[in-house]
Amino acid sequence: MSKKFKWQWGSFFVGMMIMALGITMTIKGNVVGTAPWDVFHIGLYKQVGLTIGSWSILTGLTIIIGTSIYLKRIPKLATFLNMLFIGSFIDLFNWLLPETSIFILELSYFTAGFFVMSIGCALYIAASLGEGPRDTIMMIIASKGYSVKTGRLVMEVFATGAGWLLGGPVGFGTVILALGTGYVIQPSLFFFKRKLEEIIGEPLT
Repeated sequence: MSKKFKWQWGSFFVGMMIMALGITMTIKGNVVGTAPWDVFHIGLYKQVGLTIGSWSILTGLTIIIGTSIYLKRIPKLATFLNMLFIGSFIDLFNWLLPETSIFILELSYFTAGFFVMSIGCALYIAASLGEGPRDTIMMIIASKGYSVKTGRLVMEVFATGAGWLLGGPVGFGTVILALGTGYVIQPSLFFFKRKLEEIIGEPLT
């Protein structure tokens, strides 16, 4: 097993775990709202049952099937693993982390989760093994001549709207997560990718 393989896949899995922890923390603090796609997953959980993590997986699988048909190609292994592990880790951390109904503690959950989720996202992206299912939609929209920012906005407005109709938690925190995570992800991604390339001894593309 090569050094590159170990560090890339290690960063990928650890990043997903950290990201899922952050997502779960924002879900625990959803008194101020939660991330657009989690609004949708929580709405489905409230209306249908199962678990929030299960809906994350099922939504991701639906997106993978749809985008694969549209693009006429099979996604990378990392895309499937992203779908499976993020949802599974969300359910695990949702079970491990204590519930609270105290506003200041929920707000603390949300605030910490914002940073933990963003850092975890940067770490798994830095591994350069492939994007998550939802990121594929964003790139498809961007390929039509729109900016990546516009693609992300369209995707998240849709997820938020559908989730809100299903009873998911929408609040000012939803806007913060939709617009603010990039400011943490961008410098974190630069840092992690540079460190990984220094350790591996070659550029990651």
